[in-house]
Amino acid sequence: MANRPPLEFYVPEPPSRPGQPASFSHIIVPDAGLVRRPDALASPAEMRDLPFDLIRVLDDEGQAVGPWDPRLSPDLMRRGLRAMLRTRVFDDRLFRAHRQGKTSFYMKSTGEEAIGAAQALVLERQDMCFPTYRAMSWLHARDYPLIDMVNQIFSNASDPLHGRQLPILFSARDYGFYSLSGNLGTRYGHAVGWAMASAYRQSDSLALAYCGEGSTAEGDFHESLTFAAVYQAPVILCVTNNQWAISSFAGLAGTQDTTFAARAIGYGLPGLRVDGNDFLAVAAATQWAAERARANKGATLIELFTYRATGHSTSDDPTRYRPRDEAEHWPLGDPIERLRQHLVRIGEWDAQRHDDLIAQLDAEVRAAVREGEAIGTLGRSKPPLSEMFEGVFAEPDWRLIEQRREAGA
Repeated sequence: MANRPPLEFYVPEPPSRPGQPASFSHIIVPDAGLVRRPDALASPAEMRDLPFDLIRVLDDEGQAVGPWDPRLSPDLMRRGLRAMLRTRVFDDRLFRAHRQGKTSFYMKSTGEEAIGAAQALVLERQDMCFPTYRAMSWLHARDYPLIDMVNQIFSNASDPLHGRQLPILFSARDYGFYSLSGNLGTRYGHAVGWAMASAYRQSDSLALAYCGEGSTAEGDFHESLTFAAVYQAPVILCVTNNQWAISSFAGLAGTQDTTFAARAIGYGLPGLRVDGNDFLAVAAATQWAAERARANKGATLIELFTYRATGHSTSDDPTRYRPRDEAEHWPLGDPIERLRQHLVRIGEWDAQRHDDLIAQLDAEVRAAVREGEAIGTLGRSKPPLSEMFEGVFAEPDWRLIEQRREAGA
């Protein structure tokens, strides 16, 4: 025992910090088209290799290759490109509005636009998304009104949520978008419960849920997977691994020697690890998981491997915890550019149409922001005070009546 070395406390560290060269040397990026595609109805025991691969469809030249090619129509891919561009244009405009003091808070989706857009377009209208705050491309893909988004962000008198939520925490039932929470992971249990209820009612509606990679360390994640596995819930559970949970890198959630998709194995679920910057790969994996759920084969866990290219929010400075130029070295590229390149390659897009679309979307977003500003921005227009007392109880009790009287509402 005298020669036994002392125990050492281990704390994972990211590959590089500010002032050091950006490095993604730890990431192995396989060629597109190499991962096998098993039958969607196969036993999970037959696909335990998949969580350690990376499903990719688009190669470096923009060609769709391999068994996971979903063979989407050009029209659907153009709709996907439009949704991603609309998301990015909207993000840029509303981020500037925050810097101008017109709203209190904002979060951009830069680099992650393919995820929500692809899944919104390949799932059905009756399916319900339980989102995180970087899934706005889902709403853009389903043409949620820009003015409603703007008014919610400005929390003005026309805010569809009546000032009851932080900016960008949307809720849009008619668009398959469950009420957003700033606490990631909490919606996982809601999604599984919603899916179980759908099966109990013998309807045909699936649930899809997101959490960030950091949230996989929370109890909500593991409890949800247990229920999803035991009750074979028709739910698609997605982990958006964008490498950073605020300022904590993904390794702190316990995946330096494995993958987030591999956590499915312990629950007896199939796990897929997907290139989250590849619109076609995201669509294909989602279609596969949906086919499985609709056939009463239960849940699938999908790790969407991507990168948060900008700060966590308007309150964050990413240069304090990662190299300033790290985003430029991300090996899986820009999801918008990759889909654009593919559409050009197959003769369904060109530079002029791309520029025209950006100009059109920019004009639409500018018009919506001007319309929202005319109603009011931060502190200049608010929902009526009485709104805070509505929707609490079906019939107000004496306490609510007294509080409302004291507030003069």
